[in-house]
Amino acid sequence: MPIIINLDVMLAKRKMKSKELAEKIGITTANLSILKSGKAKAIRFSTLEAICKELDCQPADILEYVEN
Repeated sequence: MPIIINLDVMLAKRKMKSKELAEKIGITTANLSILKSGKAKAIRFSTLEAICKELDCQPADILEYVEN
């Protein structure tokens, strides 16, 4: 898939665990794991906004487009 999810990178930069982020943004760790692995088919803007707010980043820090 040409969309790369860099959520692990941002979590590492912020020294935050997935479980902590999931609790702060109000989603399950399972759903966050699906997003992190790139297996998610979609992401709600409200979830993306919450992630960016908690990690103090921009959507482009998390989502990256790479041509095949």
